Amino acid sequence: MLSETALEILKARYLRAGETPDEMFRRVAKAVSMGELLYHPPQFAEKWEEKFYTVMKNLEFLPNSPTLMNAGTELGQLAACFVLPVEDSVEEIFNSVKLMAIIQKSGGGTGFSFSHLRPEGDIVKLTNGIASGPVSFMRVFDCATDSIKQGGKRRGANMGVLSIHHPDVKKFITCKRDKKSFQNFNISVAATDEFFEKVKSNGEIELKNPRDGKVWKRVKAKDLFDLIAESAWDSGDPGILYIDEINRKNPTPDLGRIEATNPCGEVPLLPYEECNLGSINLAKVVKNGQIDWKKLEELVEIGIRFLDNVIDVNRYPAKEIELMAKGNRKIGLGVMGFAELLINMKIPYNSNEALELAEKLMSFINKKAFETSVKLAEEKGSFPNIEKSIYKGKKVRNATRTSIAPTGTISMIAGTTPSIEPLFAIAYVKKILENRATVQIDPFFLKYAGNTLSEEQLREILKTGSIQKIPGIPEDVKRIFITALDIPPEWHIKMQAAFQKHTDNSVSKTVNLPYNVTVEDVKKVFWLGYQLKLKGITVFRYGSKEGVIEFGIENLEIEKLIKSKACSCQL
Repeated sequence: MLSETALEILKARYLRAGETPDEMFRRVAKAVSMGELLYHPPQFAEKWEEKFYTVMKNLEFLPNSPTLMNAGTELGQLAACFVLPVEDSVEEIFNSVKLMAIIQKSGGGTGFSFSHLRPEGDIVKLTNGIASGPVSFMRVFDCATDSIKQGGKRRGANMGVLSIHHPDVKKFITCKRDKKSFQNFNISVAATDEFFEKVKSNGEIELKNPRDGKVWKRVKAKDLFDLIAESAWDSGDPGILYIDEINRKNPTPDLGRIEATNPCGEVPLLPYEECNLGSINLAKVVKNGQIDWKKLEELVEIGIRFLDNVIDVNRYPAKEIELMAKGNRKIGLGVMGFAELLINMKIPYNSNEALELAEKLMSFINKKAFETSVKLAEEKGSFPNIEKSIYKGKKVRNATRTSIAPTGTISMIAGTTPSIEPLFAIAYVKKILENRATVQIDPFFLKYAGNTLSEEQLREILKTGSIQKIPGIPEDVKRIFITALDIPPEWHIKMQAAFQKHTDNSVSKTVNLPYNVTVEDVKKVFWLGYQLKLKGITVFRYGSKEGVIEFGIENLEIEKLIKSKACSCQL
């Protein structure tokens, strides 16, 4: 059953003219099942069409937004994630800008490493001029994205990455500190093991010009680390990519070194690679407080086949992307509804029991995803670049199978919590049209704890979003309904690590921090991420960016505001 929120989202962004949600699921199922016709007779495709349709209609599995929007349409671009090269010439830079525009127009997001661009102040021999550096060229990408609304339905999104060893790294680290620039970019520093070890030993690292490999300067690693932490504390950017860990897990090392990810960081990709994502709704695999493992296995098998089919039916924005997509056949099956599953099972998010369950779940999903990919390889063939991969001599259909995406919008359609994130707040004030304030109570609190809050309790909760210090609420309810800002940072990181351990690609997760944390706390977060072998990490300190979610607003007339059942994943 689709919620009012889900219906509003579908009407605004997903449904074709005159289309119902049921017809949308049918359109997508039919289009994706056409991939079977390359290998099987029509009745086989019809069988899988029904399976695809059923899991989507039941909100048990949903693919990424471009697939829901574009499958079965003339546009036909179904992938969410792309990484494009940015090489060191004006011609190559603007070729990438053009391709980015084409991708974003179709609803895809793009990631770039700017590490190959010569630094600001370097010589440009052809014109006898001076190079403006990577941050300057990032503005070109940012402005182009500003002019494009993804698929005419959502704003463009980019990931900008720069190596910690680039001479312009300080300028890059601080480029979003004004909280106005690069609004269409998430940015991350590609930090090496060498960098972290030099931070530990208070040593220096070399900053090298990528044009000729010459050392421009040596800097204290600790100074750069401090600057990264200060900027992340202040503005939420940059994040860190643990780039050596990413490449230790690169499934196709002979094809090159990974230098960038998609906009939210859940898929590290080579230049011109793309990835199709989809997520299983974990809230749908709980029966009487127990996980239905057989149902979960079926959903994994259907999800992997669905995403593999997308590769064959997709209409690619460029030939280079099609060659990489069909050469490696990377896909990313993930999850949403983890917090709702924990609530249903009465397990606190910040507990060892939750960490153990996370590992058990993702280990199971990853294992079944791999087994399904092996079966598909026997049925349809391995990915063509397999001899240049870690699977040389084996039969595997997909170079990667699993990834944990943010699921911001599709989790709202599914009516569950986003990705592996905890609840953000039990109640909060949200500004909507014409800056009108509305009080919103988390729907999962209403669903599982009931509409039990008094007006006085609600007024107190609105100060922080938390119920932990509110009198009159039972302790067992407080334990289960713990929010992102209640949870100590290390528990966010441990949870991300639990999922990362059993995920081929990467895990997109935010380490939410309260307003009063220090820069030292941020440093500890980045260190723990390195120690626990994450592939990337992002922090967000409440209040470091302006938003539509607020706590602690004075003089609220609660009784005059709307108690909406909008999903917590709207955050």
